[in-house]
Amino acid sequence: MAATRRPGRNHLFVPGPTNIPDRVQRAMLVPSEDHRSVDFPALTKPLFEDTKKVYGSTDGTIFLFPASGTGIWESALTNTLCRGDKVLTSRYGQFSHLWIDMAQRIGLDVVVQEETWGTGADPQKIEEALRADTNHEIKAVMVVHNETATGVTSDIGAVRKAMDAAGHPALLFVDGVSSIGSLPFRMDEWKVDCAIAGSQKGLMLPAGLGVICVSPKALQASEGKAGRNDRLAHVYFAWEDHRKQNPAGYFPYTPSLPLLYGLREALACLFEEGLENVYHRHHVLGEATRQAVAAWGLKTCAKDPKWNSDTVTAIVVPEGVDAAQIIKHAFVRYNLALGAGLSQVAGKVFRIGHVGDLNELSLLGAIAGAEMAMNDCGLKVTPGSGVAAAANYLRENPLSKN
Repeated sequence: MAATRRPGRNHLFVPGPTNIPDRVQRAMLVPSEDHRSVDFPALTKPLFEDTKKVYGSTDGTIFLFPASGTGIWESALTNTLCRGDKVLTSRYGQFSHLWIDMAQRIGLDVVVQEETWGTGADPQKIEEALRADTNHEIKAVMVVHNETATGVTSDIGAVRKAMDAAGHPALLFVDGVSSIGSLPFRMDEWKVDCAIAGSQKGLMLPAGLGVICVSPKALQASEGKAGRNDRLAHVYFAWEDHRKQNPAGYFPYTPSLPLLYGLREALACLFEEGLENVYHRHHVLGEATRQAVAAWGLKTCAKDPKWNSDTVTAIVVPEGVDAAQIIKHAFVRYNLALGAGLSQVAGKVFRIGHVGDLNELSLLGAIAGAEMAMNDCGLKVTPGSGVAAAANYLRENPLSKN
């Protein structure tokens, strides 16, 4: 039996993949072409420079891989480190956990600082660990900037200050998959060595294009591993192959042409809005969501306002309520896609993603749908309360700073 057609569009409010602007979708409808042609660099060479602006970098080097963010995690680690190298990281959500798991599986010695889920990286503890490492055995610090599982953003600037205060030469690797293109990111200012992004979040594209911005220090580290027998193996994600081809506008293997055209248009969208306006818009939408949560009488997973993420809000349901049922009901009944709780918070939270191509009315639709789904599933909140709180905030706080 054929599925019943649902009228209208699916309301996508997971923290990635995000909504794709119509103009970006149209830009990706391109015929196949020769990626070795003399015309191809006209598309690609500007991308390497323009993408750096989203990272807040002029000194970095951009590499574009046909991959998800997970592949770019691997690229950062394998190009710069050797088997048995020690890395320092914090675990405070599912994605920091998965990056730790990868580092361990590829042969690194991972020093894990456990933090409460709902908090983020602790700069003081990082500084203490680095000060204690007098032999400089720790080669890198890994931090997830925005942990979507819990709706938490860590302070990367404070992590950099801690590293500098310790006088430690470790590289700084940052997962910016759900922050870059949506939250302020200052790669050069924070002296980030590898910053990781995925196309399906703030860049408003389908998944499949992994982006990394690499500092001169990280490039030097990758060159220092050449020829060593203990270096971590990497072929598909090797930077050196891209460095040979990218300056002329080409790639070492077949790139995803539609995604490259989409990236060009997505960057145009961001620059036309203005990056500071993009960051402001995400903050306003994030705060409006938090106003709705407070009006419902619920709490966010973030333990303190300083941890609040402006790209996703994780909402804690009361004891005895199954958040997974609310998510399922919202999708089946109202065609609303909400984010699920992951790992330690599975069944305990549902998530509203407010990242990418969204405005006031888009967000209010998600809040209204969440209200209806909660009430339908026995979590009684006052109908209209969250919508009213968010709407009042949005009326008083325009999305644009101009």
